[in-house]
Amino acid sequence: MFGLFSKKNTTEKEITRLTKHYAQLSEEAMQLQRKGDIKAFALKTQEAEEVMKKIENLRKSGS
Repeated sequence: MFGLFSKKNTTEKEITRLTKHYAQLSEEAMQLQRKGDIKAFALKTQEAEEVMKKIENLRKSGS
């Protein structure tokens, strides 16, 4: 009805949600690096990169 629940709208919302999650993970990784916890920094950065891959895949499939 009126395109409220179209796939494009849902995909855009998912991209927005993942982008916010990516920013949060990146911020946490930066804080860990500043504290000197390099192992935790590496793990958090890896998690952020996986989220970025999901965002890129959604953008590719959405266009």
